[in-house]
Amino acid sequence: MQVLVLGAGQLARMMALAAAPLNIKTIAFDVNSESIVEPITQTKLGSGLAAAIEQADVITAEFEHVPHPVLDACQASGKLLPSATAIKTGGDRRIEKALLDKANVANAKYALIRTRQDFEQAIEYVGLPMVLKSTLGGYDGKGQWRLKEASQVDAIWAEMEQCIASSAAQAIIAEEFVAFDREVSLIGARNQHGEIAVYPLAENVHTDGVLSLSTAIDEPQLQAQAKQMFTAVAECLDYVGVLALEFFDVKGQLMVNEIAPRVHNSGHWTQQGAETCQFENHMRAVCGLPLGSTEALRPTAMINILGEDTLAQEILSMKQAHIHWYGKDKRPGRKMGHINVCGNSPADLQQQLQDIAQWLDASAFPALHQK
Repeated sequence: MQVLVLGAGQLARMMALAAAPLNIKTIAFDVNSESIVEPITQTKLGSGLAAAIEQADVITAEFEHVPHPVLDACQASGKLLPSATAIKTGGDRRIEKALLDKANVANAKYALIRTRQDFEQAIEYVGLPMVLKSTLGGYDGKGQWRLKEASQVDAIWAEMEQCIASSAAQAIIAEEFVAFDREVSLIGARNQHGEIAVYPLAENVHTDGVLSLSTAIDEPQLQAQAKQMFTAVAECLDYVGVLALEFFDVKGQLMVNEIAPRVHNSGHWTQQGAETCQFENHMRAVCGLPLGSTEALRPTAMINILGEDTLAQEILSMKQAHIHWYGKDKRPGRKMGHINVCGNSPADLQQQLQDIAQWLDASAFPALHQK
């Protein structure tokens, strides 16, 4: 069986690595260059979407911002999983919000903005402070503003107006500011038979809107709440594949912040910390295979490597640290790789994270150096 991944980045690479032992072959389509590549070596295999579709038994995606004509062509082939509708939901906050409402899943109060009048009405309806997000294209903290007081309105509107004018399809979602205690996420999978399996929740620490540290947690009451919400969303979409839900934890009550219709950064810990990693389970799901166990094997955390292309060799001497490089050229803030760190117990994991912090620069890895 051969799977075509829309997108040729690190997620396609890790899907290919996980699929190979199952005798599933993987190719990737770079939506920018329209090249067909081998996702691990980046060797060019051909070009053109039609040729890529022809070679595939199954088509999936590594990110949600795939151009709609590409998604529509893949959907028409009958090979795309999850569906174009599901992928588009993750790429447009308007559709995402409507889905969460339909699934009766708690999320922040919101309003849609296209004009200055809409903005004024949103301020009255949602209230201050509020968070403003572009409906298309925003991720890792990009395309977002925080409005705290009325004196900021004119300046923020000038930036938002420019964003809206960039595309006829663009708009802004205004959301109430949620005073959350922490951010957590749930990674789960649903296969073609409707079977659902979810991983333990992960607690996430972000720096400047980008994930820095993700740690698997064992909190049964919160886990049950998250699974119920995951199931509602996945079944509402008739979803097939791995899906991520990002939550705000507000005094033990979860509120969905975003969904991601794909394998997810906060699920990378599953490579060393779970019986079956998220990448293998995604491939199992879209290829019609039974899902693998999502049981946690040991306490595990994932550290993002941002903008760095070297690490101290001492890290390689640590028994429970595992480095995953993505083979990218160095660029400030770019996701270059990650480190999975394991422990024999939650306390031991925290000690392992303290030990590894001494070899990681505080400015590049701030989450490990927070007091």
